Amino acid sequence: MNLGTATLLVGGVIGLVLALFGVRMLVTGRAPASTARNFPGVRAAALYHLLFGLALLLMVLGQALFTGSARLAATVLAVALVAVALVRFRPRRHRSADGPSK
Repeated sequence: MNLGTATLLVGGVIGLVLALFGVRMLVTGRAPASTARNFPGVRAAALYHLLFGLALLLMVLGQALFTGSARLAATVLAVALVAVALVRFRPRRHRSADGPSK
């Protein structure tokens, strides 16, 4: 196995783990404390992780399976998913009663 294939394999596994983590949070309605404190709600945390995981999976599958314009379309769709995750569901710091957090 060469370095490129190994990188794609690791990326695919990470994407799958992120997507499954997001689905688990959506289904159970709970998130780990370390994740939940950085998002306005569990749904936002779940969708953020789900979209990032799907984008990474799509990017890896596009690079491994497609050529030409299909590969480009998969990459553009993956970037769009990341953009939605960053704009709509991004992590936010909560303000404390003493003032803005650092």
